[in-house]
Amino acid sequence: MSATASNIEIAEEDRLRADMYNFLGLLLARPPSKETLEKTAALSGDDGALGEAINAMARVARVTRAKAAESEFTALFIGLGRGELLPYTSFYLTGFLNEKPLAMLRKDMTAARITRAPNVFEPEDNIASLLEMMAGMITGRFGEVVSLEAQAAFFNKHIGSWAEHFFSDLEAAKSSVFYAPVGSAGKAFMEIEREAFRMDAG
Repeated sequence: MSATASNIEIAEEDRLRADMYNFLGLLLARPPSKETLEKTAALSGDDGALGEAINAMARVARVTRAKAAESEFTALFIGLGRGELLPYTSFYLTGFLNEKPLAMLRKDMTAARITRAPNVFEPEDNIASLLEMMAGMITGRFGEVVSLEAQAAFFNKHIGSWAEHFFSDLEAAKSSVFYAPVGSAGKAFMEIEREAFRMDAG
């Protein structure tokens, strides 16, 4: 997504949230490089569901070569004609690509001054792009830090309605090895965010 430079200070908790959105988005946007695998291998988490998933990711990353990760990514998301999974809001909510959820997202992107980068050709409702958008809203990457209320509205409308289902599918996909704990981490993080937004609203 195209961004506007921002030097806004944000709370450490929000910085960590944005980092997690960006990290998951990076892993889902393209195959992890050798450097990304090395960084993943160095991660450590606590004994919660998300921490345990991060620890599992680190363990698998230590024994995963970049070429194997690329083959896995291709099988999962590209394939011959299509991959094992189709990580798009429209597909998960309607069973088809490029449907009403994508049009609704584009409308909300325009309102938030978020534009698709010129070198990106995937529909904007790809999970990687949505996670990147959430990170940008938290950090003010698109011009200003978005309020928690507006973050919650975007999350509930475009991510919370299907992302946990997608991450569960990723966790269980027959092609998933490195990406199985990525699915676990994504599912746990989505649950944390959904519950946090619910509590803030209450």
